[in-house]
Amino acid sequence: MASALFFSPMQAQAQGQKKAAPAAAADKAGKGDKKAAEEKPQEIDLDEGAPAEEGPVTAGQMTEEAAQAKRLFDAERWSEAALILKRVVDGDTGDDEGNKQIAQYHLAIALYRLQFYQASYAIFSQVADKTNHLKFNETLLWLSKLATQLPEPADIIERVGKYKTEQVARFNNPQQRDLYWQLNYMLGRYKYRNRNYEEAISLFDKVDSKSPYYVQSQFFSGISYVQLRKSVPAVKAFQRIIQALDEGVEGVEEEGRMRDLAFLSMARTYYSASVRLDDNNIPTIDSTKLSAAVKYWNRVDVASEYWLDALFEQSWAYFMAGMYPQALGNIHTIESPYFPNSFYPEADILKAVIRFTICNYEDATTVVARMKKKYEPIKKELETILNRFKGEESEEKFYQFLKDVRAGKANLAPTVRPIVTNALSDRQLLRNIEYVRVLDEEEGRFKKAPASFRNSPVGADVTDALDFARNLAVRNAGTLAKDRYQRYLDELNEHLRDSSKILIDITAAERNKLDQQVVSGQLSKEESQVYGVVKPDEEHVLWPFNGEYWRDELGFYRQVIVSRCSK
Repeated sequence: MASALFFSPMQAQAQGQKKAAPAAAADKAGKGDKKAAEEKPQEIDLDEGAPAEEGPVTAGQMTEEAAQAKRLFDAERWSEAALILKRVVDGDTGDDEGNKQIAQYHLAIALYRLQFYQASYAIFSQVADKTNHLKFNETLLWLSKLATQLPEPADIIERVGKYKTEQVARFNNPQQRDLYWQLNYMLGRYKYRNRNYEEAISLFDKVDSKSPYYVQSQFFSGISYVQLRKSVPAVKAFQRIIQALDEGVEGVEEEGRMRDLAFLSMARTYYSASVRLDDNNIPTIDSTKLSAAVKYWNRVDVASEYWLDALFEQSWAYFMAGMYPQALGNIHTIESPYFPNSFYPEADILKAVIRFTICNYEDATTVVARMKKKYEPIKKELETILNRFKGEESEEKFYQFLKDVRAGKANLAPTVRPIVTNALSDRQLLRNIEYVRVLDEEEGRFKKAPASFRNSPVGADVTDALDFARNLAVRNAGTLAKDRYQRYLDELNEHLRDSSKILIDITAAERNKLDQQVVSGQLSKEESQVYGVVKPDEEHVLWPFNGEYWRDELGFYRQVIVSRCSK
């Protein structure tokens, strides 16, 4: 359904917790007691070398240099203020810890105002890692601002996860209600990521329908319920998305996509709830829920990026309902030349299973043979490509491969080009590419800054933050792309193994049929059951398929089949 997602933080300062030493024994203790204490096994502190968590600090009188930095900051002279604030943070001015923390907070704001967002985020991340920091609470506001400037792979959600619901609740006032809703959504995403689904749902429920984060909150609420195997509230959450879009909710990007995703999610939820296995692993079908699933798959727009997925998933529902002509008709559409980049090897598995189910073993064997002939060379070619990306710096190399594929520059055989393109078209991958682009833009802005700023210690920090974030983003994007590619390859391998299993089942079924012939002396009469006879009416015409696809008929094809199973 969703997935999931997401990455390790861009920067972090590890904060070890050093245990308090046991109190010294009182002087009045006897020597024997002391000896016993010495001989008693001592607990070894495994965190002995870790830095201790600092206690609360206060800010005293600031130095004149720190005061000058504050005046420059208040005058919004961000570059000049940042240069001196950096000296305060580094301890060059002799200010106490409290004033250094305040200067650190102001430095992060100054960098934000200069549009060096990644460098600002690096500092705010350090603040968010210290719950006793003087500006810990105030930093939450700036994290929400950064979330609108940096893409999701920057992983600001991880930093928001450092805060508790009561700290978010401080923003629940008329002036900051929008911020309150945004932070609940972000904290909910953090809880969802860590599989705390009940807490995530509670946070998503606090996002009002007036918020631009409402639709996303309802979507993640729905898939949280799916994870908890609660189909009824899951469907209600997805229905609220449709209702909000119908009522004209504002601030939603790609409304059509979110609508189709809601329909697809409802269909999947109903389908999962419709199939139950008994103690003997025999499926029982709830026809009402299965019908609801089909209804919502039909509501996915034909122009949607999810339409082929909906069509194929619907084919399995038709199969479970015994509606084989509809299932095969959908597959016929998917395999049309209008979708040259479609990749559904499982469609051949379904075709073979249907023919096996109606005892058409010869056709089932033919389908499997054609599938193996088509996809086994593709599997080998995909494996050959993947083997090029092993060893050191494989993530960076695969990231470049990802960019070449997206730009149409990759040297790929025509048989695998659409498959690789599909595998590397995941939206999360595209977000990572976008993140690298944003970082490159920020680097461009930095290069236009005055030399006095670029060559200063704070300029070095900006460079370090950008280099670190970009290198990590490239590695993350490369790793994610490689994982997506590997998943496609693994699924193809699994489908090929399934095809081999079907051949085994076909052999066993044919042997059983032969045994029956030996025992009875003759085969029993075949059942003359025909599936898919279409009766046209005044508004519909029966038009036999002659090899030519009609675009306006996609999704409406039906295939007539005859059962060869014996009575």
